[in-house]
Amino acid sequence: MSSTTDESATPARRARPAKRRAEGQWALGYREPLNANEQTKKDDNPLNVRKRIENIYAQTGFDGIDKSDLRGRFRWWGLYTQREQGYDGTYTGDENIDLLEAKYFMMRVRCDAGALNLAQLRTIAGISTEFGRDTADLSDRENVQYHWIEVENVPEIWRRLESVGLKTTEACGDCPRVVLGSPLAGESLDEIIDGTPAIDEIVRRYIGNPEYSNLPRKFKTAISGQQDVVHEINDVAFIGVEHPEHGPGFDLWVGGGLSTNPMLAQRVGAWVPLEEVADVWEGVVAIFRDYGYRRLRSKARLKFLIKDWGIEKFREVLETEYLKRPLIDGPAPAAPERPIDHVGIQKLRNGLNAVGVAPIAGRVSGTILSKVADAAERAGSDRIRFTPYQKLIVLDVADDKVEQLVTELEALGLPASPSPWRKNLMACTGIEFCKLSFVETRKRSQALVPELEERLADINAQLDVPVTININGCPNSCARSQIADIGFKGQLVDDGEGNQVEGFQVHLGGALGFDAKFGRKLRQHKVTSAELGDYIERVVRTFVKERTPGERFGEWVVRAEEADLR
Repeated sequence: MSSTTDESATPARRARPAKRRAEGQWALGYREPLNANEQTKKDDNPLNVRKRIENIYAQTGFDGIDKSDLRGRFRWWGLYTQREQGYDGTYTGDENIDLLEAKYFMMRVRCDAGALNLAQLRTIAGISTEFGRDTADLSDRENVQYHWIEVENVPEIWRRLESVGLKTTEACGDCPRVVLGSPLAGESLDEIIDGTPAIDEIVRRYIGNPEYSNLPRKFKTAISGQQDVVHEINDVAFIGVEHPEHGPGFDLWVGGGLSTNPMLAQRVGAWVPLEEVADVWEGVVAIFRDYGYRRLRSKARLKFLIKDWGIEKFREVLETEYLKRPLIDGPAPAAPERPIDHVGIQKLRNGLNAVGVAPIAGRVSGTILSKVADAAERAGSDRIRFTPYQKLIVLDVADDKVEQLVTELEALGLPASPSPWRKNLMACTGIEFCKLSFVETRKRSQALVPELEERLADINAQLDVPVTININGCPNSCARSQIADIGFKGQLVDDGEGNQVEGFQVHLGGALGFDAKFGRKLRQHKVTSAELGDYIERVVRTFVKERTPGERFGEWVVRAEEADLR
């Protein structure tokens, strides 16, 4: 026999399991901040910065603002510094923050459910013209955004907003942001249930509440009796559904979000009655506060926790640790076949009409909004709504006033029967004001839409399905580039001659609703800003030529030859 040792008989040493890094979850005992943002929030609750703005910074001016307040806590009151003029996308990045930070602010006015009366709209308009150089953009979160705001004027702006029941509280920051709601809540003929009481209760109980003002990152909510609030990309959503035994209520969804790691929300499988929505909402937010990841900002959204836990564990924790009771199982809502944007004229439950109009990519002004208020008043309305698609709606218009209102709004550049390109194009703020952007977006859209209307006039009548175009200035996807038929993500690209110029990565065939999915990216396919109109025309004409009857753009993209998409 050989005297050599039989190594196969020696038990193999088992590899020590890799120790998972702590993610800073409060519920697991990790209370010490693991990054600068968490330290800033621990040092002082961001809601407290309001007193310093009112009592100190409004007197000292911009140069007297503490940097941890300026670049952190100001956001909890709807304030971001805007981009300094004259710096192109090559300067975008944290290393240039001191250069890019202008002495002016973007201010976001919180418009939960997009709901305003005429006094509120006129107040918003007046602030724009007096303090914001007539800027006012409608966001895809149903908010209004000003630019050119100076810190010295912020207390007076707050006073005017709050005198009519508006606020900027938690319009930005690591907290519960504006609650999306149906622009036609309580009046739509297609609505299963009106979510307005739940939205009002959430805002009353929790917005500005220090218990929920320090979340791992932002938290987005949508509540509607129909699918008109992009619920698949919110952290939590309650969507109207009819339960076979319990009647109308809400289907619960969690974990949606876009940006660099897009994920669609998942159904919890639970039916929630209207009177319990606020309690369930609080439970979901509390889970995010306590178990959400706080080590890395890039993983600090609810979607990452749900990806790791799975939806079954999430529901179990929600029921056992937070609600202390089981939820009722419920059915899924039927998916709509196209986005419900409420543009055009619709009959309401009260027998009156809604007139929905389309500014280009949400760009309006204080002057325009003031004139909208006057036109709405002449038409007998006191209810205005903003939408999650950067649109505006006037409610309660009598039949004999519709034509008059449509004519007046059209004269303001707000058509109720817009072209497909005006109706279906969205854009984020872009490099004009945003420090994160690489390219121009919303400003460019103002020229792009008329260009597309002219270029594609001969085929518009053949488009019986929408072709949505979303233009984003950076990977953060504020304009939802991944879920558009044609989505553009801004970046610097090579122009073929070694120069870095404004351009876009292209996403094709994204959608929510009937066939929700993220857009297809073509390898190494990018277009420069100068080529934007050419590219859109080329791909849309190919779609019209090759599609089968009734085929949607996203369906065609799945089967199209790659050459036809370039």
